[in-house]
Amino acid sequence: MSEGNHYHQVLDDLGPQHRALRKMIPDVYRGFAEMSNGALNSGALDKKVKELIAMAIGVVAGCDGCIASHAQGAVRAGASKEEAAEAIGVSIVMHGGPATIYGARAYDAFCEFADSARANRALTGPTSG
Repeated sequence: MSEGNHYHQVLDDLGPQHRALRKMIPDVYRGFAEMSNGALNSGALDKKVKELIAMAIGVVAGCDGCIASHAQGAVRAGASKEEAAEAIGVSIVMHGGPATIYGARAYDAFCEFADSARANRALTGPTSG
C-alpha cells in the first residue's frame, strides 16, 4: 500500500511539461482530449471500468504517468482496491513478468489516490448529490 504521495508527485511533475508542449501543439492536445473524453465517458462500459482498463494498459506500457492518471480516474469513478487489483491481474496475465513490476506500481498508485480521497472525505464530510 502506498506510504507517500509519489503518484501525486508524478502528476504534479508532468503538469508543467504538458502545459509547455500543449502551448506548442494545441491542436494535437485538443484532439487528444476529445478522443480521450470520447473513449472514457460512460457508454456500454461505465467510466470506472474504462479507467481500470486504461490503468491496466498503463501497466503493460510501463507508463508511470498513465498509471497515475488512470488510477486517480478510477478512484474518482468509484473503483475499489479489489477492482483495481483484479484489473492489474489481467494485465499480468496478458504481459507476464514485466507487468508484475508495473502492476505493483499501479496498485500502489491506486491505493495512494484511494487513501487520499478517503482522508479528504473524512475531513470534509460526506458529499451531497
